[in-house]
Amino acid sequence: MTSSAALLSSTLAPQSAATEERLAVATALLLEPFGLDRSHLAKALAEIKTHRIDDADLYFQYTRSEGWSLEEGIVKTGSFSIDQGVGVRAVSGEKTAFAYSDDISEASLLDAARTVRTIGAAAGGQARVKVGGPAAKLARSRSLYGGVDPIASLDSTEKVRLLEKVEQLARAKDPRVVQVMAGLAGEYDVVMVARADGTLAADVRPLVRLSVTVIAESNGRREVGSSGGGGRFGLAYFDDAHIETYVNDAVKAALTNLESRPAPAGEMTVVLGPGWPGILLHEAIGHGLEGDFNRKGSSAFSGRIGQRVAAKGVTVLDDGTIADRRGSLNVDDEGNTSQRNVLIEDGILKGYIQDSLNARLMKVKPTGNGRRESYAHIPMPRMTNTYMLGGKHNPEEIVASIKKGLYATNFGGGQVDITSGKFVFSASEAFWVENGKILYPVKGATIIGNGPESLKKVSMIGDDMALDSGVGTCGKEGQSVPVGVGQPTLRIDGLTVGGTA
Repeated sequence: MTSSAALLSSTLAPQSAATEERLAVATALLLEPFGLDRSHLAKALAEIKTHRIDDADLYFQYTRSEGWSLEEGIVKTGSFSIDQGVGVRAVSGEKTAFAYSDDISEASLLDAARTVRTIGAAAGGQARVKVGGPAAKLARSRSLYGGVDPIASLDSTEKVRLLEKVEQLARAKDPRVVQVMAGLAGEYDVVMVARADGTLAADVRPLVRLSVTVIAESNGRREVGSSGGGGRFGLAYFDDAHIETYVNDAVKAALTNLESRPAPAGEMTVVLGPGWPGILLHEAIGHGLEGDFNRKGSSAFSGRIGQRVAAKGVTVLDDGTIADRRGSLNVDDEGNTSQRNVLIEDGILKGYIQDSLNARLMKVKPTGNGRRESYAHIPMPRMTNTYMLGGKHNPEEIVASIKKGLYATNFGGGQVDITSGKFVFSASEAFWVENGKILYPVKGATIIGNGPESLKKVSMIGDDMALDSGVGTCGKEGQSVPVGVGQPTLRIDGLTVGGTA
């Protein structure tokens, strides 16, 4: 976990050497092998701008990814893939025309440009987009992570050895551990964005993840525990100390669940642990603060900026500027600089997260949250690292304040209805508490509530804010992107718990 004191973001690099360096990498991978240069990008954008449009961009991407998985003591599967292509987009009013191709060539680029420009003639843009000058301008960007190729940071033998070490450590922890599964993934992602106003941006994005799943058995009963972590760095990050931590957490969770009893049901006080339980905040609150839902009036938070939407002391941020984090970006997928956005401050709604389209239509500035899964997808406002700041209470004091209730320290899957704000989450690790004492672990607890209403019921905020270990993936409208979550220990009064008891 990462403490709030360690939330370090970079300073902006003004038209920086780092930006030029990333552009050089992107040019070498995405333009030069196909006989393209910046003049071809300008030509394609000029082709789009022959019709009235409000915005347009070209998004080039090269992605190399690798995955290894271990089961039953053997590395059974391995995968390696390379994908590359370009997405071409034109925007007129609220309408978007989009075309993409895995063939990067001048002919494909111009064909896509002619295809998407028809939106200007068909929809009638409000204004012709400003044409960039003769020289492209570089987007301002950050330097949050190195441009390392994580796949090349360890050889195949070392990757296999790492997974075998995970398996051996887990089995040595307890004789009740009967099965260990581990996965190692790496990705080297290079993107280039050329915008209609002449802006050029690029990013080189490493991403790694190590996952551990343990099955423990006792008296015919089997339970599962899992853990893992990662971020934007090389595979050397997974040293003995990190591996030990992930294994300990997975084994502890499985053994704890072996002792679990059916969860009580009803309305009660719920205390959420720090770190990964912030996934509830991400789903129940974060999605409702995305600009597209609020522009369309479909979010429970629509039209409420400046109003109290949470208890005093609740401050929620979406921050894409934290060094090496899974959800961080030097620039977003539209070439806008990532930002530290305060969404809720001391309970008052301050703003939404925005991509370029929704920001323009809502007459605000983009917030660096325009994200897309790949060149084959359109950008939309998405979260980066979403978390709540810490408060003044000691975590032990918060747990001790529970007369009867649930202490949930880990979560599995969940669902949320953006319009109503209602959510349902399953707790994968939770404990029953009476008179301030943790009595026993429980299984089958489901947390049910309403996002905006739950924020108002926060009564105690811990001083132990932590980010998750680097495992989050967010889905929206069929697109998945890496994200981070976090929060301190929280006491929420009057949540509904669906149990099995």
